Amino acid sequence: MYKHILIPTDGSELSKKAVEHGILLARTLKAKVTSITVLSLSQIFDLDPALFKELPEEYGYQKQMEVFASKCLDQVKTMALGQGVSCDVMYVEHEHAYQAIIDTATNEHCDLIVMASHGRHGLSAIVLGSVAVKVLTHSTIPVLIYR
Repeated sequence: MYKHILIPTDGSELSKKAVEHGILLARTLKAKVTSITVLSLSQIFDLDPALFKELPEEYGYQKQMEVFASKCLDQVKTMALGQGVSCDVMYVEHEHAYQAIIDTATNEHCDLIVMASHGRHGLSAIVLGSVAVKVLTHSTIPVLIYR
């Protein structure tokens, strides 16, 4: 069935649950995993400030985002290894997270994307959009949404 699963993560609690689900699915299917964190300027406004509290003040945006991405991806790698699942991790900088996810899935020859949806409703969904909805809309690769 599926041999290579892409699991995007943004470090949120819901994303962590989607990561766990994707890794357990990969273990069951004997598939490998690639996990990605997408860094973008717009993302900085959505992140919990507590994620950066232990970083020195002199760290600029770039370093903060790199440290953030490493933390997210280290969690995925640890979880995957704990389940005996082969896992590669990467972070990319891209203005549009959905496009980076689709591009990575295509370039890495993934045959499934497992990702979380934060389920924004109303005005925030219209104004902010949803990365999950955009991936669903534009991807030719199957997408499993964990909610």
